[in-house]
Amino acid sequence: MIHAEDPSQWQTDKLTALRLGRRLVTEVTPSGPSRRCFVDIRPVSTDADHDASREGWVRPDRDRSFKLEHWEYDANQLDGFDYDIGAVLVRTATVTGEVELAAVLRTWNLRPEQFLHPWQTDDPK
Repeated sequence: MIHAEDPSQWQTDKLTALRLGRRLVTEVTPSGPSRRCFVDIRPVSTDADHDASREGWVRPDRDRSFKLEHWEYDANQLDGFDYDIGAVLVRTATVTGEVELAAVLRTWNLRPEQFLHPWQTDDPK
């Protein structure tokens, strides 16, 4: 069971990625055989992140805001540039902090260990 107050449920590299403002993705069950679905967690960039970037570093933040999006795609469109044709945004949420993030993941029946770095998935974004 995932405890919302316990960020240790995340693998260290994935939690570090989120705190450093990097996106994570998981593939979930689609509505039909010719569809594919992905949920991504995107840390929301702030002015402080942009300032750090201009100075050549990445700002870690345990209390970031995160945007979660659950997208469903036409499986035949994923390999091209037009992956968004026929795409449907199933649901979205914006949360602040790791506790709220864990709560939304529980509500969406997702677990931290499901999430991967984008390059480890077929997510088209």
